[in-house]
Amino acid sequence: MAFHPVTAEELGRADVFRHFTEEAPCSFSFCADLDVTALYDTAKRRGIKFFAAFLHCLSAEVNVRREFRMSENERGELGWYDTVDPCYTVFHEKDERFSDVWTQFDADFKVFYARYLEDAKNYGGPNMREAKPYAGENLFNVSCMPWASFTGFALNLPKSTRFFSPIFTIGKFFERGGRRLLPFSVQVHHAVCDGYHVCRFLNELQQKLDRFSPET
Repeated sequence: MAFHPVTAEELGRADVFRHFTEEAPCSFSFCADLDVTALYDTAKRRGIKFFAAFLHCLSAEVNVRREFRMSENERGELGWYDTVDPCYTVFHEKDERFSDVWTQFDADFKVFYARYLEDAKNYGGPNMREAKPYAGENLFNVSCMPWASFTGFALNLPKSTRFFSPIFTIGKFFERGGRRLLPFSVQVHHAVCDGYHVCRFLNELQQKLDRFSPET
């Protein structure tokens, strides 16, 4: 994992970056219903955990989009990571609390799935446990709310005017017209990501969900 410093000028976003970090600091959220029919059916048929399969598709798409791997390093320099890993919430039923767990991404689903299962074994369960130590800053956040669907979702980050990593939120899937749909929210910083980038991301993510295979 390497961090590549870059200036807003080099990104071709100097005016936009200045506007959305200094003049009108803002992030924005975008909600969509993803069709997970094919992914769900494949996971069920192959005995694979659905969330792990979805998380792999999501991580794969994040890792091909530079605007979704943007961050600032410890010196406050803007840049992007070669690779980012998903940091996702795990619910502990007995304590009714969440904890964060991260799993190292690998393009090979079998490798990623083995790591996911190991992390679930070590850091999941009904009781709160010691969190998995962070190995770096190259993480993106995924939150899950599997108890209810939603049509809109937004996080208020008043003190995070330079938080450039995306945040994803997943709701409870539902059926409509014979299809299984998953509420999905993307929150990004407008200084590094526009609506165009989010729409492209969602369209490409949908294609990954449609053609998921444990062998690829």
